[in-house]
Amino acid sequence: MRQAVQVRERGTITLPAEVRKRHGIAIGDTFTIVELDGMLLLVPMIMMVPELAAELERARIDAGLSLEDLIAGVREQREQYVADHADRTELEVGEAGTTTERS
Repeated sequence: MRQAVQVRERGTITLPAEVRKRHGIAIGDTFTIVELDGMLLLVPMIMMVPELAAELERARIDAGLSLEDLIAGVREQREQYVADHADRTELEVGEAGTTTERS
């Protein structure tokens, strides 16, 4: 799933209700921001980073990938994401929540 969110005043990001419901995110939950090769990951504080790292390492080994392969795949996905969104038309939110296209 890909969904755009906007950083608002004071750095606030609102997670869509569908995402919060699917992942069981409640008001007051705490997350760690992990920077990974130019991307940001939100990791719930209840998830233990060592456990996550071990799980990723097992998956990488099971898939027969080197760490370099994994990083190259992340970079490729990021480049594809940027390319997919480079030509999109900006939408401007007007009064009463209406949207108008802006080129």
